[in-house]
Amino acid sequence: MTDYRPPLKDIEFVLTHVADLPSLATFEAFPYADPEFVVGALGEAGRFAAEVIAPLNEVGDDEHSTLADGSVTTPTGFREAYAAFRASGWPAVAFPEEVGGGAMPGVVATAVNELVTTANMAFSLCPMLTYGTVELLLTHGSDDQKARYLEKLVSAEWTGTMVLTEADAGSDVGALTTKAVPQDDGTYRITGNKIFITWGDHDLADNIVHMVLARTPDAPPGTKGISCFIVPKFLVNDDGTLGEENHVETVSLESKLGIHASPTAVLAFDESVGELIGEVNQGMRYMFLMMNNARLQVGLQGVAVAERAYQAAVEYALERKQGRAVGAPKTEKSPIVEHPDVRRMLLLMRAQIEAARCLVFKTAEAIDVSHHHPDEAERTRAAERLAILTPVSKSWPTDMSVEVTSLGIQVLGGMGYIEESGMPQHFRDARITPIYEGTNGIQAADLVARKLPIRGGDAVREMLEEMAGVADRLAAVEDLAPIGAALHDAVGALTEASLGLGKMLMEDPNDALAGATPYQDMFGLTAGGWLLGLSALAAHEGLGGDDDEFLADKIATAQFFAGQVLPRVRGLLPPALAGAGGLFAIPVDRL
Repeated sequence: MTDYRPPLKDIEFVLTHVADLPSLATFEAFPYADPEFVVGALGEAGRFAAEVIAPLNEVGDDEHSTLADGSVTTPTGFREAYAAFRASGWPAVAFPEEVGGGAMPGVVATAVNELVTTANMAFSLCPMLTYGTVELLLTHGSDDQKARYLEKLVSAEWTGTMVLTEADAGSDVGALTTKAVPQDDGTYRITGNKIFITWGDHDLADNIVHMVLARTPDAPPGTKGISCFIVPKFLVNDDGTLGEENHVETVSLESKLGIHASPTAVLAFDESVGELIGEVNQGMRYMFLMMNNARLQVGLQGVAVAERAYQAAVEYALERKQGRAVGAPKTEKSPIVEHPDVRRMLLLMRAQIEAARCLVFKTAEAIDVSHHHPDEAERTRAAERLAILTPVSKSWPTDMSVEVTSLGIQVLGGMGYIEESGMPQHFRDARITPIYEGTNGIQAADLVARKLPIRGGDAVREMLEEMAGVADRLAAVEDLAPIGAALHDAVGALTEASLGLGKMLMEDPNDALAGATPYQDMFGLTAGGWLLGLSALAAHEGLGGDDDEFLADKIATAQFFAGQVLPRVRGLLPPALAGAGGLFAIPVDRL
C-alpha cells in the first residue's frame, strides 16, 4: 500500500483562498487562528497522521475489530495510536477554551480531520462522532451535564456515539420504538435495541457516551414524539468519576464491505439509566445538530479516501511501464502515465477531489460565519448557505469518492483488483459514504423539498448569482475565459432546473422529488466549478513568484474540470425536469 503524503499545500491554498481563513481569524471567537500559525500546526498534524495513523490502515482492514465474551478488541496498534492522538490535543482544536478546547475555527478542525481521515478512515470515525456529541451537549446540555461530560469528551478520554437506527425503522427514524420510562430521581430507564452504531463499543477509551433517541410513555407518534438521552456505558458519578456498568450490551458487530476496523455494533439497552437532554419530545431537533455535523464530515470522508486512492494511482502510473507512448523511442516501454487515457483518469480523479475539498471547506466556513460573524445579517446569510450546502456537501463528494476509487482500480488495471495493492480497500471504504448519515437520495429530497424553497427560493437564487459573478470575473481574464464560459453554462442549467423544480414542488411534489438526485448532482458539479473558478482566479493573481508551478497546476486543474466535468451539468437537466411519469410507468408487480 502506498505511503500517505499529506497534501498540505493544497489544504493551505483552500483555507486561504476559498474558505477565507484570514477573515475568520479576525473574529473574536478565534483569537489563535493566525493563518501562519495554522499552517505550521497543520504541518505537525500531517506528520502525525502519516507516521502514526496511516500505517494502521491496512492493519485494520486485515484484522477487523472483534467481539468476544462481551468485549470489543480493536486491531493491533489502534489503542496506542488513539492514546497518542488524544495526547496530541488534536481532538480539541475547535472547541471553546472554557471546556478545554483550542478555540480554532471549525474549518481548521476540518483540515485536521481530512489529514486523519485520509490516513485511516476507519480510525477517524471514532473521534468524528465524539465531536458531534460535544456539539450536542454544548448547545442543548444542562449545566450539570456539561460539567460531568464535556471535559472528558473534549479531551477524547471518553468517546461519543449517535444512537438512532433500529431494525424496523431504518432511515425512518420516526418509527423507532425504544422506550424511555421516567423515574422518581429524574432519570429514565432506556430499553430497546439499536443497530448500525458506529464505534458503539471498543477498547480505546474508558467510557462511551451514547446519545440515544427513544420515546417516553404517551409520546406522540412519529418524529414529534422522540426525545434524546445521554446513556453512558459506565454511569458517571457527581464528581465525574466512573461508576458501575449501565446495562448496555454489545450483541454483535456487523461484518461489513469496508471500514473493517470500525466496530459497527448492535446494542441492547436493558433498563439502562439515561438522562434527558433538554425537553421531552424535542430529541429529533436536537439530534439534527449532530446529524448535520456528521453529514459534512462524511462528505469530507469522500474527499479523504479519494485522495488516498489518487496518490496510489499516481505512484503506480509513474512506475509501471507498458506499451509505447506516442513519440517515445521504439525500443522503450513508456510509463503508463504517458498514455492519454491514463492521464485522463488521473486528472478526473485530481480535479474532482480538489473541487470537493473546496466544497466541504466552504461549507465548514459557513458554519463558522453563521455562529460567530459580528453582523447578524451575515450570520443569517451564512446559515441559509449552510442549510443549502449541507446535503450537497454530503452527497456529491461521496458519490465522487466511489467514482474516483473505482478509477484508481482502473489505473492499476489487473493489479488494482488485487488486495495487496491497497486499492480495493479504498473502494470498499468509500462505498459506505453515500449510504450512512442519510442516504444521498434522502439528501436530494431534503435539498429540493426543504432547502430550495428557503425564502421563496431567493436563498438559492442569490447563490447562483454569486456563482455567475465568479464566471464574469473569469471571463474577463483571457487565460481563464474558457472556465468562465463553462461555469456560465452550468449556472444557467442549474438556474433552469431550480426554477422548474420549484414550480413542480408546488404543483406535484412527486415530480420534483423524481428529479431531486439529478438536481443535487447538478448543484454539486456547479458548486465545484464555482469554487475551482475562485481557485483559478487566486492562482492567476499570484503568478510571478516562487510558487508558479503550483499555481499553474491549480489553473490547469480548474481548466480540466471546466472542460471535462462541468459539461455534465447540462446533460443532467432533462432528467432533473422529467417528472415522475417515467419512474412509475412500469407497475410494481412487473418490476
